[in-house]
Amino acid sequence: MRIDCISNISETQAHDLAGKTVFVIDVLRATSTMVTALVHGSSCIVPVETVVQAKQTASEGDLLAGERQCKKIPGFHFGNSPHEFRTDAIAGKRIVMTTTNGTRGIQKAARGATVFAGSMLNASACAKAALRLRRDVVLLCAGTQDVFALEDGLCAGLITRELIQASGRELEMNDFAAAMAAAYAHIEHRLEEALLSCDGGVRLSQLGFADDVLYCSRVNCFDIVPVLGDGALRAFDR
Repeated sequence: MRIDCISNISETQAHDLAGKTVFVIDVLRATSTMVTALVHGSSCIVPVETVVQAKQTASEGDLLAGERQCKKIPGFHFGNSPHEFRTDAIAGKRIVMTTTNGTRGIQKAARGATVFAGSMLNASACAKAALRLRRDVVLLCAGTQDVFALEDGLCAGLITRELIQASGRELEMNDFAAAMAAAYAHIEHRLEEALLSCDGGVRLSQLGFADDVLYCSRVNCFDIVPVLGDGALRAFDR
């Protein structure tokens, strides 16, 4: 098994993903929110790129969720805060979601053999899912507006470490994956501080979402791994 980490969506090429297990990582906040929604009973999440697509895709009974510039889209049921989805009100509901970076990343990753949503919250479960599939792995950092985001890189480093530990051997990886694994090892004991002080964490904190940053910095809380199939993310059956 080989691990390749890609720094942001714009660096992705179709040939990088073909035949591989792809984890899209948008720690602040899309993939963390997707994991949380499935944990709290959502039947599935339909990721789309635009607001127009979200409105056209939603059927009666569906919930609309999304953000632009970190703020809830007017007229939508939810924004992109994971705390909004920690409710029984979403149980059994299909959620149509559009975010600035995360859902775009999932659309971009669709050429992969299997596409998962990864986060700090489910990193260990991500590693176990990847090992079950026995393919090379791509860790696709969503980034912010086609620029690398530290929190996504640190999560890629965490998943890389979990893969190595779960496999019980050293794995081949590209330089960026190795660098992110080293970065995570250096900072893991002050992860909350790191996420609060990175660009994305500062921006969310200024908008009143510091609690989201702290929540998204929690490690290995959930066993659910969202997997893309037929245009929707559902819990991977391990």
